[in-house]
Amino acid sequence: MSLLSFLTKTELPKEQDALLGRNEKIFEPTIHFVNKAQYPKDNGNLEKVYFGMGCFWGAEKYMWEIDGVFFTSVGYGDGFTKNPTYEEVCSGKTAHNEIVEVIFNPREIEFTKLLKAFWENHDPTQGMRQGYDIGTQYRSGIYVTNANQMKLAEKTKQTYEKILTKNGFKPITTEIKEIQNFFFAEEYHQQYLAKNPGGYCGHGGCGIKIDTD
Repeated sequence: MSLLSFLTKTELPKEQDALLGRNEKIFEPTIHFVNKAQYPKDNGNLEKVYFGMGCFWGAEKYMWEIDGVFFTSVGYGDGFTKNPTYEEVCSGKTAHNEIVEVIFNPREIEFTKLLKAFWENHDPTQGMRQGYDIGTQYRSGIYVTNANQMKLAEKTKQTYEKILTKNGFKPITTEIKEIQNFFFAEEYHQQYLAKNPGGYCGHGGCGIKIDTD
């Protein structure tokens, strides 16, 4: 890959340069392919949080396997283009990140358990890439929906960064912010690794644990 090509894939576009997108939704979830849960129309006692860990296929699998997680979906978030397609996001012209929507019951699982899974199952120090996957859509990110999530995300980031740098890693590049927007990805991306057990999963953590208790 040339330097120009690398820079083009790793620089976020300005809003005025982003693709416009469309008003029609690409997909809306109904039944989870793995746990057969129905997508909640009303959050009730449930909370949502969004994680960017590189390719969202593997990231979603990590999350749906956690007890207390009610529903997971993959999609595109924190960008400019409305209802983008996968090809548009991969073009680098939408500013979206590939992220996982995690709907969980805080009465059944502490938010820090989700953060532990997030930090330990990808490399949060790589900027606009994750392993061989290079591009703005692969950046590490935590997109929260309330103040408590923000507080705990920032706290665990500081804790984990100290551990990583002590072990020779670069500083964490994970962005932590309130979710701005989220658009569901195409149906075939949803719970992809359950539908395609031999499918690609380029995730690899740093091999360093974090104590969130």
